[in-house]
Amino acid sequence: MADTVTQSQPKIAAWHQSRVAGIALMCVALFCFSCLDATAKWVNRSIDPMVTVWARYVSAACLTFLVINPRTQPGALRTRRLPLQLLRSFLLFASTICNFFALKYLQLVETQSIIFATPLLVALFAGPLLGERVGWQRMSAIGIGFIGILVITRPGLGTMHPAALLSLTGSVAYAFYAIVTRMLASSDSVATTTLYSSVAGIVFVTPVLPWVWSTPSSPLMWFLLATTGFYGAFGHWLLVLAHARAPAAILSPFIYSQIVWMLILGYVLFGDWPDTWTFVGAGIVIVSGLYLLYRERVKSRKPEPSS
Repeated sequence: MADTVTQSQPKIAAWHQSRVAGIALMCVALFCFSCLDATAKWVNRSIDPMVTVWARYVSAACLTFLVINPRTQPGALRTRRLPLQLLRSFLLFASTICNFFALKYLQLVETQSIIFATPLLVALFAGPLLGERVGWQRMSAIGIGFIGILVITRPGLGTMHPAALLSLTGSVAYAFYAIVTRMLASSDSVATTTLYSSVAGIVFVTPVLPWVWSTPSSPLMWFLLATTGFYGAFGHWLLVLAHARAPAAILSPFIYSQIVWMLILGYVLFGDWPDTWTFVGAGIVIVSGLYLLYRERVKSRKPEPSS
């Protein structure tokens, strides 16, 4: 018995280290995404957000093609469901545009608090689109989460910029993007889906550039535009590494830690500090999202007809 326990200790230690490493990678990925939004907000003060979107896609595509391209991976662009790939790419593109335009007018924490509604929207839309059953407990969590969104935006009171609607629209687009991604998971590889997202975004935005182009005023601005793609690509790569080391059920709750990075970056770079109601609304949304994650863990362990 003692030998068995002694032999199992290294395995337990390795299991623990793997999960700690996954959590650390997840947190660094979220920091990258926060830096992406903060950089976009900074450059959008002097550059049209469409130019920022274009730079984000071009720089990310360059990094992606260094790792994944048709020469190193023949057939990477071959898809079994082209309409779904194009739809997914357009939804990601629409979400990016809405977020970048919203960042021009809203604080980082405000946009992030609204984006936290995405898991609630995914749970809501997954029922009719994926045939997943959504019981009264999860529907209650979704409803309470949207109360939190109303607390943040306070429609009709004139306290929130209309750009909050853009942020909410971006969350809806991203929720559909997540659902379509799940639809494609069974037919296309991750490499194929990643390439389509990068290339399609450039195709969508490039025709608009002649009407909105404004040349960056300094080498620093060019550099900042280039880093938007780096933050996005590097962050998603870290997410893949994180999920390879720890289950999604362990990593998912840490998504909400991004609000800390947004608070710090917003205050340091822009002198922004959200009002009390934004904190209250964000708290409601986060608690609702965490409860949904809890229900998913319960469902995966033991299916329940009522959930």
